[in-house]
This record gives sequence, C-alpha cells and structure tokens, in this order.
Amino acid sequence: MGASSSTVVTRFAPSPTGFLHIGGARTALFNFLYARRHGGQFLLRIEDTDRARSTQAAVDAILDGMRWLRLDWDGDVTYQFARAARHAEVANGLLASGGAYRCYMTAEELAAARAAAEAERRPFRLQSAWRDRADAPSVDAPYVIRLRAPRDGETVIEDEVQGRVTVQNVELDDMVLLRSDGTPTYMLAVVVDDEDMGVTHVIRGDDHLNNAFRQLALIRALGWREPTYAHVPLIHGPDGAKLSKRHGALGVEAYRDEMGLLAEAVENYLLRLGWGHGDAEIISREQAVEWFDLSGIGRAPARLDFRKLENLNGHYMREADDSRLVELVAPRVEALLGHALSEEQRDLLTRAMGDLKPRAKSLVELADSALFLFRPRPIPVDEKAAKLLEAPAIDLLRSARDALASASEWRLDVLESAVRGVAETAGVGLGKVAQPLRAALTGQTTSPGIFEVLAHLGREESLGRIDDQLAA
Repeated sequence: MGASSSTVVTRFAPSPTGFLHIGGARTALFNFLYARRHGGQFLLRIEDTDRARSTQAAVDAILDGMRWLRLDWDGDVTYQFARAARHAEVANGLLASGGAYRCYMTAEELAAARAAAEAERRPFRLQSAWRDRADAPSVDAPYVIRLRAPRDGETVIEDEVQGRVTVQNVELDDMVLLRSDGTPTYMLAVVVDDEDMGVTHVIRGDDHLNNAFRQLALIRALGWREPTYAHVPLIHGPDGAKLSKRHGALGVEAYRDEMGLLAEAVENYLLRLGWGHGDAEIISREQAVEWFDLSGIGRAPARLDFRKLENLNGHYMREADDSRLVELVAPRVEALLGHALSEEQRDLLTRAMGDLKPRAKSLVELADSALFLFRPRPIPVDEKAAKLLEAPAIDLLRSARDALASASEWRLDVLESAVRGVAETAGVGLGKVAQPLRAALTGQTTSPGIFEVLAHLGREESLGRIDDQLAA
C-alpha cells in the first residue's frame, strides 16, 4: 500500500462531517505542492471512523472541492473505517509484545479519577492500576487496550514549521487503542494508516501538534519509521480570532458558489496565506510547484482578507479565457433572468466578455454587469441612473439619439464620432452626454465603455431603449 522509502509521500486526511473547510483546503494544497515539488505522491484519506457524524454528502463535498481546486490525488481514496480490522490487528499485536495492556477500569472509575483531578485543579493524566497487572476481574470482564506510554524522559519533535518542541513524557497518558467493543480509536487508525500508506511527511494544522506526541509514542512502540512533521498555524478571521462561522465563508463551495471566485485565484490566495516566496504575489501553479518549501511557512496565524482575495480574483478574471468565463457566468445570468439564454444571446455574451470582465472582481459582479444585455424593453432603471435622465440631461440624450440614428455605420469609431459631435455642439464634456446614454441603455450608472455598449446592443435595440426613456 505504501511507497518506497526514498519517495516523498504526503496525505490530506479530512473527516467527512461537513464541507471542505477553507483551512483544510490550504492544508491539502500545501501537501499537494510539497509532493509535486519532490516528485512524490499526494494521497487522500477520508477519516470516517466517527460513524455518527460521517455522511456521504460530506464525502462528496470534500471530493468536489478538491477537484474544483485541481488538487489531484494519486491512487484511490483510502477510507479509514474500511481498515478497522487492520487497526485492530496492530493493537492486538502490540498487546502480545507487551507494548500495550488490557485495562479493565470501569466508566465509574474513570469518572471518579477525572473528578478528583478537577477537584485538585490538576490536569487529568490517567494512571491505570492495570498497567502492571496480568490478571483480570473475571473471564468475561470488558476491557480496552491501552498503549504502555513511556513515563520517564521527554519526547522531542523537530517540527519543520514550529521548530523544536518538547514534551515531558509524564504529561502523556496511556491512550486507548482499541475500545471495549473492539473498534479502533482515531489515534490508532491515523498511525496505522500513515505507516501502511508510506506517508513520509505529515503536514497539518498546528491544532494536531499535541496529537503528534501521543502518536509518536505509539509509532516508537511499534518500531515504525517516524514521519517528518510540519504543523501549520491555523487561519484566523480578519479580526484575528480563530476562523469561525461568524466570519462566514468557511467551506470552499462558498468561495465558488456564493462569492463567485475562480479556483486559481483561491489557490493563489491560500498559498500566500501563511507562506511566501520573496515578494511574489501572483503565483502560477507551475511556479508554486517549483518554489514551495516548508521553510517558507510562517509560525504566526494568517488572517483572511476578503478584499485582497477579491482583488486577486479580479486579476485572474482579466486573465481568463472569454469562452471559459461565459461557461461559468451564463448559469448565473440565466438564474437572474429566470430563463435560459438563447444561442444568439450566448453569442452576444461571448462577444461582450472582453469588455465586461475588466470591471468585475467576481462571477457575481460579472453576471450583474452582463444583465443589461438581455433585459427586455423597457429595461428597469435604478435610482441613481434615473437621476441622470432628468433635465437638462434628457435634452442631450435626445440629441444623441438623433446623431446615432443618422450614423452611416454602427461601428465603434462612427458611434464615437457621433456622440462626441453632440458634446462639442452643446459645449459640454463627453461625460455629460455619455452618462444619460449609459443610464438609458443599461439602467445603471456603471457599465463597459458607452461605445462598446452601443456596439454590443446594436442599432435597433440601442435606439429603442433610448426612445423608451425619452417617452417616459
């Protein structure tokens, strides 16, 4: 199941209890890039041992999010629960070798020990009387299998992000490996799966740092190869507090669906969220693979900055292929219109995309800005635009209508010449004519350049929209 000892193997191991968390997506990205840079393998493991909370819908959401971000894993997905027999086999093997023991403490005894620790205001560290006993209360007494953790000395982890971290072994308890019903615990399953999958580098959130010491005790008891650890600081919200529901947009689907962001923009942003390469801000996938290293990860938590993310997305939208943006934004436009776009309307959207995309920072904004192309007449006019259609601007609009109607050809340069002529004759700046024109043609105060708008709408539609406002 594993790889050769010389191959770098990383893994992303989410629990399927909900969406693909944005912090998890960054962890997956770091693991993916590290493996790709070193020509290794990037594996995906679904840690579904919590049967009460794990759902197929969550599994689907995680896989969907991974595919959207183009985080292509190697081989098949490993499902942890399906490997329960292997986990139990390892625990029983350790029991046979003396690295683990049967603990017959009852739930009441455990609760009493925990209550005593609380009363004495000391951390609860289990001291099981069964650690050094070979007997049993009865033949059929229920028991758990516990790790015989070291009591003396210390455990040191040379973490690639956190540096040297030390824990006194007296702080580590004899954790449960196998429950009384024979099911493995998460801590056992993680260690066994990492070993069997050949994982060489464990790159994960620093909320797992404490787990690393306990898992390392188990790894050493089994005599297995120790992985390289890199515990990455968690992402915080804009206010510096740990990312939570109140900050919004916790799952990657919110960035895709609700915020309308492009996958490459989210990837670039997540990469720079706690990792850097000099002053580089715009980083392609190819550059990321070439440059990514663990030493570039900072020790301080990174803060989400939604404005910066939107600006970055605006850059990627300007760079995106027009036909691709049409595919992405057409369903949004159709939802706003309440009907499907005809083939002719879709062609219009494609022709207009080059003028629409420079002004949009998201697919949401892009869809909103494209709506004017497809509104049936008379188009709705928002409050700000309506003010531009009052006197004396309405007189300039009437003059512009006459000039446009007389245009020899419906071509950008001819249209521009006609509108500029109106402004010069009236002795006003071009904007004084363009503003009421824009309001009449789009119903808004912002749009692509007014001559592009005229060109995309065409002679009949443009003059018809102007006439609607003049008659209002």
